[in-house]
Amino acid sequence: MKKNPTIGCCGIDCGLCPRFYTVGSSRYPGCGGEGFESVHPPCSVKSCCAGKHGLEACGQCAAFPCPKYADREKIERDSFVTHKRIFRNHDFIQTHGIARFLSEQGKRTAILQDMLAHCDDGRSKGFFCLAAALLQTGHLLAAVSEAATGTDKKQKAKSLKTALQKYAEIEGVELALKK
Repeated sequence: MKKNPTIGCCGIDCGLCPRFYTVGSSRYPGCGGEGFESVHPPCSVKSCCAGKHGLEACGQCAAFPCPKYADREKIERDSFVTHKRIFRNHDFIQTHGIARFLSEQGKRTAILQDMLAHCDDGRSKGFFCLAAALLQTGHLLAAVSEAATGTDKKQKAKSLKTALQKYAEIEGVELALKK
């Protein structure tokens, strides 16, 4: 097991994935988290990064980017939308270190958990997770503060989605899963 399973060796923030917040057998434990091997096929990136080098993320490795990341364009076009951030995440880790990265991602996670606790109408978890993974932290906070207050989660979810979409347009980010 890794020390921080909420960050993938590959640079994906597993702690912002909808499956990380799922209850039941389809819950994803994060990269190297308890039960990882039973829900995820063997991962050559994790084997190299955590297994061979004892690192939390490839961005900590002196050899990054290695041949596993040779086709950057293909990785960024991957249908798994959060792959768009992996190079940005690795660059941040290389520049500022893993501790600061985890601190910044902790802020994103806290915002996401707040959105899920107060605005999830049972149909918005994936959208909120995607927004938390792709949008700037300041924009996430602004969207949360702009969202409607009250007790109706359906209305809160709609208001928050509208605010998040506004900031996504400002950033040029598409908050939709690829088809």
